[in-house]
Amino acid sequence: MRGGCCARGEREGNPESSWTHDASGRSSCRTKNSLSTFGVALSDAALALETGGLMTAEHRPVLLEEAVGFLAPRPGGTYVDGTIGLGGHAERILELTEGRVRLFGIDRDEAALERARERLSRFGDAVTLARADFADLDRVLEGRVVDGILLDLGVSSLQLDDPSRGFSFRFDAPLDMRMSRTQSRTAADVLRESTEEQLEEIFRTCGEEPRARRIARGIGRTRGKGLETTRALAEFVERLVGRSGRIHPATRVFQALRIAVNGELESLKRFLGRFDKYLGSGGRAAIVSFHSLEDRLVKRAFQAGAREGRFRALTRKPVRPSREEATGNPRSRSAKLRAVEKA
Repeated sequence: MRGGCCARGEREGNPESSWTHDASGRSSCRTKNSLSTFGVALSDAALALETGGLMTAEHRPVLLEEAVGFLAPRPGGTYVDGTIGLGGHAERILELTEGRVRLFGIDRDEAALERARERLSRFGDAVTLARADFADLDRVLEGRVVDGILLDLGVSSLQLDDPSRGFSFRFDAPLDMRMSRTQSRTAADVLRESTEEQLEEIFRTCGEEPRARRIARGIGRTRGKGLETTRALAEFVERLVGRSGRIHPATRVFQALRIAVNGELESLKRFLGRFDKYLGSGGRAAIVSFHSLEDRLVKRAFQAGAREGRFRALTRKPVRPSREEATGNPRSRSAKLRAVEKA
């Protein structure tokens, strides 16, 4: 599966920067990722964001055995898949325990939950699904303590491969990018309602876009008019800054907008600040990330917990996909898995 952010925050020595939303609904960033092309050979991160695993019809959970292995699920346990997506990781947990667990599956995407519900229906009452942000476990668990939590961060193949969702400029579609249709503000709204300074901040910090100011000024002059679709925005950015190399120049702009619309790193920061309270003694958390901004937050939170004696690290270094997995599922190439156990 899955997903604010922080290029500037990192360069200025502030890894804790993040996106917030003010009363008007506008996003602001206080705190590398995907690359894409219209053409051929893509970088690993590009494949992850723009092709969703080369648009295969079959959803392939990334680092499936490794992530579930670190959770070490056992019959009678209670587990959370906080980004259930199409249900691949959750299904493996249920298979290994013959369905004799309690599993909570969470996702912001209504379409993903419907697919997961179909996939996991044979496990009956063992599965409880909820539409929520994984940062809001309080609302879902209602005081329960669990034995394991799994997150597979970022945008999903289901979202990337649905033209109507507006995540990818492989298709010409409304510039949406909402992970949940219940959210009110789309990417087109961000372009239309933000000032040049706000757009520059979005592109620079959440996209690490070196031409952030130039692109923001260009979009600011239009006030978002004529940029209501994915292809219109991609072509506008290409005309504005030109193109060289394999990577389309709008790639980082799309990444930045997606993060701003969905507050992805803000959710991750909220989760990392309190997930240990949901774990019982010996409970485990495993997190799969797909770009350096996510991974850096996870790494630092896990390291801090280990220093304070709250966690025991299960991964000294991030676990990466095998050569076989990376070849068979290009989306997995940029994935990193980290895991901890509660002391």
